[in-house]
Amino acid sequence: MRSYILASVALVLILLVATVGLLAPRLRRRPPVEVPPPTGTAPVPVEEAEPVEEAEPAPAVPTLERPEPTAGRLVRLRARLARSQNALGRGLLALLARDKLDDDTWDEVEETLIGADVGVAATRELVDRLRERARVLGTDSAADLRAMLTGELVAALEPDLDRSLRATAHDGRPAVVLVVGVNGSGKTTTCGKIARVLIADGHSVLLGAADTFRAAAAEQLTTWAGRVGAEVVRGPEGADPASVAFEAVKRGIDTGVDSVLVDTAGRLQNKVGLMDELGKVKRVVEKHGPVDETLLVLDATTGQNGLEQARVFTEVVNVTGVVLTKLDGTAKGGIVIAVQRRLGIPVKLVGLGEGPDDLAPFEPAAFVDALLGGEA
Repeated sequence: MRSYILASVALVLILLVATVGLLAPRLRRRPPVEVPPPTGTAPVPVEEAEPVEEAEPAPAVPTLERPEPTAGRLVRLRARLARSQNALGRGLLALLARDKLDDDTWDEVEETLIGADVGVAATRELVDRLRERARVLGTDSAADLRAMLTGELVAALEPDLDRSLRATAHDGRPAVVLVVGVNGSGKTTTCGKIARVLIADGHSVLLGAADTFRAAAAEQLTTWAGRVGAEVVRGPEGADPASVAFEAVKRGIDTGVDSVLVDTAGRLQNKVGLMDELGKVKRVVEKHGPVDETLLVLDATTGQNGLEQARVFTEVVNVTGVVLTKLDGTAKGGIVIAVQRRLGIPVKLVGLGEGPDDLAPFEPAAFVDALLGGEA
């Protein structure tokens, strides 16, 4: 009996050992159980995989602007010009539409034109011709008088003057255009717009930042050039302006562009030293060849003072054309007539707004049409 009990116990032990042997591998393969941390303790940080570095995006290629063609640009901007000049145009037409054109009326016409900066001598000559034509032809209708006034104003603007920009390469070198003007006339901005005018007309352009007294001037010119893909030659702040201008023309010759546009520092016409320095810029540039065009930037709102500016600049650097800016903000557009009469210098471009393509080639007939509020 005792032997039977011992045999039974031994069998049970063998079965237990076998069972444990079978279950142990399975228990070892079970995933560990995550035990939440006790309340109030920080969680155990879990090691994260290292982030994959993303490649930096390639810099965007700037989109070059295509300047608006200049042909007919003044006509397209005539509404803006008419809004700024309509006080003058309406005033003149209202006077000529009176039932009786007596001496007092003609005196008022004269005062209106003088007030528009046409100039005393030019105004008297214009009114005398208009008055004589009205007397000889015996007309007093508003339409006929308007037609006569239009003809006299266009004639006073000397439509036969050459207003083209000499900006075409010749003799194996680019045309050189020097841009000058007084402080505050918007010269550097206008220089950037002139570059757009040339590019719109099919010229390749390089700009020379010879205004080395203002770091902002070179930056401003570089911004304008970058919009149309033009190159800029500039020097360090305070560098010799003549040296920068010389290098700009040299670079233009090397690269074969059509035009080199040189922006000079603004200066007061009564500062002899600054004007002499401007003369030096021109002399140094002319070591490469003659300057083809010297454009004087005039602010239309300066009125008759602009004539004195033009006279002094002409004596120093032989101005060949005038760029009249801010013409959209004044009713004194007669300054165009005054400049041409006094100096024999044609107005070649007029600024009619703040937009990049608001600089237009000057067309006498379109200007007078807008001045008098004619139909487009």
